[in-house]
Amino acid sequence: MSLDPETLEQFRSTIARFVRERLIPLEDRVAEEDDIPAEIVEEFRQLGLFGMSIPEEYGGLGLGMSDEVAIAFELGFTSPAFRSLIGTNNGIGSQGIIMDGTPEQKQTYLPRLATGELISSFALTEPEAGSDAGSLRTSARREGEFYILNGTKRFITNGPRAGLFTVFARTDPSTSDASGVSAFLVEAPSPGISLGPKDRKMGQAGSHTCDVILQDCRVPASALLGGVENAGFKTAMKVLDRGRLHISAVCVGAAERLIRDSLAYAMERKQFGRPIAEQQLVQAMLADSRAEAYAARCMIENTARMKDEGRNVSEEAACTKMFASEMVGRVADRAVQIHGGAGYMREYAVERFYRDVRLFRIYEGTTQIQQLVIARSMIRNARR
Repeated sequence: MSLDPETLEQFRSTIARFVRERLIPLEDRVAEEDDIPAEIVEEFRQLGLFGMSIPEEYGGLGLGMSDEVAIAFELGFTSPAFRSLIGTNNGIGSQGIIMDGTPEQKQTYLPRLATGELISSFALTEPEAGSDAGSLRTSARREGEFYILNGTKRFITNGPRAGLFTVFARTDPSTSDASGVSAFLVEAPSPGISLGPKDRKMGQAGSHTCDVILQDCRVPASALLGGVENAGFKTAMKVLDRGRLHISAVCVGAAERLIRDSLAYAMERKQFGRPIAEQQLVQAMLADSRAEAYAARCMIENTARMKDEGRNVSEEAACTKMFASEMVGRVADRAVQIHGGAGYMREYAVERFYRDVRLFRIYEGTTQIQQLVIARSMIRNARR
């Protein structure tokens, strides 16, 4: 469902104020403490941000894709850690249930995900399975009315906070590709689940990832997502279009923040007797960043409209994710360059954003995976 334009604008402006008045002033604290204050988590709940993409019948806001990216643009204007807190509940941690869950699974989990009472995680990546997700080794063995899960998941976003994991495991041991993979809804804490220490990352302090270890983890057969074996990889692929568009919008928000900060610095910093913003080579960097961010925003808005119309946007979503994530990396690099030596100092936000945005080119599918998705789609279409 999409909000009417007036309601959407009210919600967007509320989130924009929240970002600028509440979140941006806390960025240094979050980076220093590597955690998001409890009062901010509660404010996210009160604003309904945990359930933006969850249908209204389950207590969410039920935003359409165009509405969701409009909010993601605003959330991207501050540290990615804040958005990451709600990202899994709105994306990969809930969409599989929304698309393929049984009625009982939807009723059990979606209302709690929508309120933020429950934090979800998407446990797909493994030490030996990342871009090649079909090669995963985690196993799920049926024993009567239960499955026994064994394996290790790596770099799991919100793993330390999660109360629900969507775990991907091989139910058909005779396969060595994605065809034998199923998805399970595994609650935490459960016997047989343990967590590794929080990962020490290059950036995005306050957003936590860790290993999730399953050792003879016993779950009821009702935990099988959708009640169907060997359909897990199809579910994973279906949720990616929305996730890629959401991340792309966050990239644009981050780029626009970097551009704002760079322009402000360039207009104040003087060299050769005048602000560096009047130097043509600095202007070129500002202009390139502005044009690229605008191009990415247009791509996202257009693809989101297409998705809301029910069209298949897998190729366009991959194009958008590839361009937006690469774009924000270039914008961050220019931002540091415009700031000069100051851009290398932690007292300026551009230094932190430079590290934070590097991850966008990796998760939700690396740039190289997007290239493969795009090219293979082009070839399929040409053969029709």
